[in-house]
Amino acid sequence: MRKIRALVVLTLVACVGLLVLTPLRSDAAPLIHEFPITSPSSKVYNMTTGTDGNLWFAESNTSKIGKVTPSGVVSEFATLTSSSQPTGIALGPGGNLWFTELNANNIGKITPSGTITEYPVTTSGAQPNFIVEGPDGNMWFTEWFTNNIGKITPSGVVTEYSITTPNGFPEGITVGADGNMWFAEGGTGKIGKITTGGVITEYAGPAGASPLGITKGPDNNVWFTDSGTNSVGKITTSGAITEYPITTANAFPWNIVSGPDGNIWFSESGLTNPSVSNIAEINTSGVMLGEFATPTSGAQPTGISVGPDNNIWFAEFNASANKIGQLIIPASPAARTAPAVNPPNTGFGIPAQTNLWTILGIYSSASLSLLALAIGLMKFSTAKSKN
Repeated sequence: MRKIRALVVLTLVACVGLLVLTPLRSDAAPLIHEFPITSPSSKVYNMTTGTDGNLWFAESNTSKIGKVTPSGVVSEFATLTSSSQPTGIALGPGGNLWFTELNANNIGKITPSGTITEYPVTTSGAQPNFIVEGPDGNMWFTEWFTNNIGKITPSGVVTEYSITTPNGFPEGITVGADGNMWFAEGGTGKIGKITTGGVITEYAGPAGASPLGITKGPDNNVWFTDSGTNSVGKITTSGAITEYPITTANAFPWNIVSGPDGNIWFSESGLTNPSVSNIAEINTSGVMLGEFATPTSGAQPTGISVGPDNNIWFAEFNASANKIGQLIIPASPAARTAPAVNPPNTGFGIPAQTNLWTILGIYSSASLSLLALAIGLMKFSTAKSKN
């Protein structure tokens, strides 16, 4: 009898070991986690990944710069100017993060340790918006109200360049494969290009276009969100524009990023349709691969970035949501049909992005066979004891 009980114990130990060590199936559906931001009603516009292995974000409503670790621990740093309304944020030279202050009319810099410096923009009331590091080692930014593209050196010297078409209301800005900066003109429906020497060229989008977010794609084209036509668009470095409709109507796509899986990911803020609150994916052929609802309804996801863990991170703008989200990218395109939303669960050495029911459903048949064997031995042992 003791031998049977010992065998039961050994079998259960082996079973648990396999449950913990057996890798997840590659077609597991994406999981979404949410981490609350410390300050209420922060209204995060944009976020980026730092060289310190954390993600950084701009809190427009609390005038703070936030940091979140891959495990979801949030820290916040107040800007030097009150009511500064930080909006854009990007990684810059030396591992520092640079950000725009829409209301204070400044460009800010924060070190990974949290030290902040601010530099005034030359034109008053410029409302600096999005920002990116250029190939020349300077930071380039859009000036939403004064219709300029700005440049700031690491020492804080600002230069401004006027956009040709008036009332462009420039939004997102990125660096293209051609070494130029590309930007979205929400007011004119155009995509603009500016060289490091300040020469600007504009390309007209389709009727009703209002581009917002913009990024360099894995195919070396520039990809952008178009809230006006409810589409995701791409523009070649020669200026040819193609747009692809989003599956969900009135999605109001916001920001966009190239994913580590070779596809394009973007946020569907639902700004004009509260029922929409998705993170979506499209491939470089323009085929929508999936739209994944945030666990918090009406969260209004805005900023989006690839995290240090090679997953998709996003900000939830709605004051009632006030969270940073993480979407675990599934390895298989076949799994991109519906999200599996689960809270973190780190018990018994199980990965945080899974829970026990997920594991029992997707781990190898070998571990489940051992579990069945253990149960059978336990029943046999009980029967022997009664006899």
